[in-house]
Amino acid sequence: MTKSTRNYLIFGAFLIFSLVSWIVEYDFGLAIWDNFLVFAIDMVLILPPAFILIGLFDVWAKNETIEKHFGKTNNPMRFIYSILLASTTVGGTFVAFPVANALYHKGAKYSSIFTYVTAASLFMIPMTIMEASILGLKFTSIRLLASIPFIVIGAILLEKYFEKTGYQLPTVND
Repeated sequence: MTKSTRNYLIFGAFLIFSLVSWIVEYDFGLAIWDNFLVFAIDMVLILPPAFILIGLFDVWAKNETIEKHFGKTNNPMRFIYSILLASTTVGGTFVAFPVANALYHKGAKYSSIFTYVTAASLFMIPMTIMEASILGLKFTSIRLLASIPFIVIGAILLEKYFEKTGYQLPTVND
């Protein structure tokens, strides 16, 4: 059984479960269906514009520019560039991972990519503004500033591990 066939079977089982839940008024199944719909609608609204922007990034951002600011250099500014790029990412990991893939293929170092992906979940501007309005600017500032060293150190350690083990990202065969 291929992976895509298995995925279709699982989705079909989910649809049958949801239909049966609706028929027998099983509250837990109905709640699962409602959560699925909210998630699916978010995906439909976020992903098409995000993928258009990722495509534009892939076409417009020159490999030389990415390599200069995110790549082969040991300039610590590449971490700041990664965090700044991540803070503008809207859509969470749905968008962060395709952008990270584009960065990888344009010559960014692993540590820059790891910094970007991690920061994309911590430094989103809309989330930061909401957090500051609820918990206060002092708390938000401390959280953001305290996160930066951990993100950078973790990214450097992961990059060193990848280089030590000779890890290469897998290629897509499907």
